[in-house]
Amino acid sequence: MSAQLITSLGMPEERKLTVSFRVLLSLYAIIPLCFIIQMTDVFYLHGFLRESLPTKPTHFLLFQILFGTPHILASTFVLLGSRHYMGFYRRKLVGMTVAIAVFFGVGSLFIPYQAFYVLVAGWTVFHVLKQQHGVVRGVCRLPGWAFYLLLVLSVAAGLFVYIGIFLKNSLDAQQTEWIKQIAFVLSTALALSGLYCQRYISTLFGRCFLWANILLVISSFYFYVQHYYFFAILVPRLVHDVTAYLFYVTHDYNKHHQQPQNFLYRKAAELKINIFIVLPLCSFALAFVLQAYGDHAVSAITEFFFGVEVRKVVTLGLLGYLALMHYYTESFTWKQDSPYRHFIGFSK
Repeated sequence: MSAQLITSLGMPEERKLTVSFRVLLSLYAIIPLCFIIQMTDVFYLHGFLRESLPTKPTHFLLFQILFGTPHILASTFVLLGSRHYMGFYRRKLVGMTVAIAVFFGVGSLFIPYQAFYVLVAGWTVFHVLKQQHGVVRGVCRLPGWAFYLLLVLSVAAGLFVYIGIFLKNSLDAQQTEWIKQIAFVLSTALALSGLYCQRYISTLFGRCFLWANILLVISSFYFYVQHYYFFAILVPRLVHDVTAYLFYVTHDYNKHHQQPQNFLYRKAAELKINIFIVLPLCSFALAFVLQAYGDHAVSAITEFFFGVEVRKVVTLGLLGYLALMHYYTESFTWKQDSPYRHFIGFSK
C-alpha cells in the first residue's frame, strides 16, 4: 500500500489515508531497473533475453492479467459501487455508451481497421500519459502552456512508439524508419522542452517528477529502437496502473473503512478480509476469469443454444467497452468538483 496515514486538511479526521507523492515518484524506478536488465542482456547474455521476450506484451496471458485489465475493472468497481456516483454521472455514462455503439457500429462499415486501431491507440496513450502529467502538474505547478506543451509532445512521441510496436508486422521498412525518425524528433523536442520548462519549478522534488515523466516516454522510445518491445510497453504500463491502484485503494479505504457502503465491502467485512486488498483481489481475480475463460465460455454457450460460435465477445467486446469507458470517465471523476475527491487526499 502506497499511501501514508496522515490527516489531510481537506477531509474529516476519520478519513486519514492519503496518496504519497514520494511513493508515486518511486514507481519510476522501473525505468533504470529495465535499463540495467537490458544492458546486462546486451553485454553478458548476448541478446538472449531480447530474443526470448514476446514481441508484444499481449502475447503473454499473464501480462494481460497483471496489467491493463485489472485497473480498468477496479475503476469500474469504484464507479458502480456507489449509487451516488452512478446518479451523478448517469447522463455522461449513457451518452458515452451510445456514442461508442454508434461510432464502432456504424464506423466499422466505412473506417479501415488500421484507422480504428490508431484512433484507439491514440486514446490509450493519451489516457496513460495524461494521468501521469496530471500528477506532475499538481506537484510542479507548471504554467498551463508548459503543461500542455509537454503533454502534447509526450502523447505524440508515445503514439508513434505504440504504432511502431503494435503495427510493426504491417509496416514496410520505409514506414518503420519514418516512424522511428518521427518518434526521435518528438522525443528530442520533449527533452529540450523539459530543459526549458524546468525553470518554472522551484523545488528539486518537482524537477525530479518532471524528468521522471519525460524519461517515461524517452525510455519507451529507447527500448523500442533497441527491439526490447516488452520493456517499451512495460515501463509506462506499470507506472500508470500502479498509480491508478493507489488512488482507488486510498479512495475506497476512506469511503468504506468505518462503515462499508456497498455489497463488496460489507461481504469483505463479514469474511474479515483486509480492506486494502479487497479491490485488488476482486479486480485481479475477475481479470483472470474473463481473460482466460470468458471468450471460450460465451462461445460455448452461443454454439450450444444457437448453433453459432461467437468469438472474442469478452476480450474484444466487453473489455474493449470497459476500457473505452474507463478512458472517458477517468478524465473527469478525479477532478476537483467530483464526489470522488471527498475521499482522496495527498501528501508529500
